[in-house]
Amino acid sequence: MYDIKKWENNLIEDIGRKRFEHSKRVMDAAIKLNNDLDEDFVRTAAILHDCAKYNEKKYLKLYGDNINKSDLEFKNVIHSFLGAEVAKKVYNINNEYILDAIRFHTTGRASMTKLDKIIYLADAIESKRNYPGVDQIRKLAENDMDKAILYSLSRNITYLVEKSILIHPLTIEAYNYLIREHNE
Repeated sequence: MYDIKKWENNLIEDIGRKRFEHSKRVMDAAIKLNNDLDEDFVRTAAILHDCAKYNEKKYLKLYGDNINKSDLEFKNVIHSFLGAEVAKKVYNINNEYILDAIRFHTTGRASMTKLDKIIYLADAIESKRNYPGVDQIRKLAENDMDKAILYSLSRNITYLVEKSILIHPLTIEAYNYLIREHNE
């Protein structure tokens, strides 16, 4: 399944060298977060997580029929929903576990799988990420992925509210789910 050499040229052509290097750092972070999942699944989801980034218009024309119409208004996360379609159609990934990790890497969701959590967090904490709170997320991720994700979601929600940017309902659902889990 995982074949970075086979995918590298196509990924670089689609997302550029800089974003490809980000994806490799996400893969490195994901491998460090993983302790029991198939490493090929982790590597594949990580390297392909942004495969539709910067090409949303192109891929909407090709695969837009497979995207929920309600998701189209969330411009800052549409690449993740499209990414699952691109991974399936362009990179021949048919494992729903991997496709879901790509699909929800920006929004999160209630009842995230372990792979969802790893890719969400790896994208948030890869080594060159530098934003307020990232060091706290990294520290929390060492011991408790759920606490790290909850902290990350709360920071993201606060940021989006302050900037008057739409918040995807899945992000709110993920946050509420983790709050309920934490309080039980």
